[in-house]
Amino acid sequence: MKKSFLVLLFLLSAGISNAQLTDLARLEYSFIPKSNSEDQYTRIRALLNYPIELKKDRYIFVGAEYNRIFLNLNDSYPFDKSLLETLTVIDINLGYTFKINERWRTGFKITPRLASTLTEKISGDDLFLNGGIFFVNDRTKATTIKRPYRLILGLTYNTTTGIPFPLPFVSYFRQVNESWSFNAGVPKSNVKYYFKEKNTVQAFVSIDGYFAHLQRPTAVLNKQVDNVSLSVVVSGLGYEYLLKKHLVLYAYTGYTLRMNNVLRDKDRENVFTLDRVNAFYLRTGIKFKI
Repeated sequence: MKKSFLVLLFLLSAGISNAQLTDLARLEYSFIPKSNSEDQYTRIRALLNYPIELKKDRYIFVGAEYNRIFLNLNDSYPFDKSLLETLTVIDINLGYTFKINERWRTGFKITPRLASTLTEKISGDDLFLNGGIFFVNDRTKATTIKRPYRLILGLTYNTTTGIPFPLPFVSYFRQVNESWSFNAGVPKSNVKYYFKEKNTVQAFVSIDGYFAHLQRPTAVLNKQVDNVSLSVVVSGLGYEYLLKKHLVLYAYTGYTLRMNNVLRDKDRENVFTLDRVNAFYLRTGIKFKI
């Protein structure tokens, strides 16, 4: 399990995914209601990751993540709402990692993605390619360090962002003492407090959202819409309960600091804003982690 932990450090989502670095499996439900409206956004998410040892300190890993997104649009809109009632996002994770020296490990990841309404046959517009290269200095198990830490540096590339070059990735974890730790980075930063044996609470700031292609383009305000996206920055409190040694029940609740749910054209320019009013946020589930 400790060896697998090093491998799973590279299961990083390049963009606005919230997958935790040490998760082998996860089943999750998210909910964001629209303020002063009956509209709501819900998501069901499942993921599975599996590392395979090639030889000492060298691994490949394979994994998959499935997201089913429901846009429950009950307000009146100037378009056919049935065209985007449900969205599907599927990632296939493929990676390779090895040790550079005693302190540093590097890894490469490529993630083909399907993100679409799936109302027609799949085309090239429904497919995206993400990936990254990462370097990890993991000193969380070092007995000679008073405050163990883990530093991850890297570059990520995500075609759904519309930015044609790699973006930097930085994540820094520090165990302050037996009761406190913090993590600074993207897509999530937190300050965590451990109390009793199986209970943990945290204050967090994180990024969430999606980007998907509409297989049946529609006209809105005399402009063609080809894509839909949601991006949120949320802050709140989280609670985790350890059911067994590696099985965790969790819930995160808070309020969005930034909300932007948008219909976009083929060039990803804003055509129509579905929602930009900050709202309540809930994410809960169960995960198997190391």
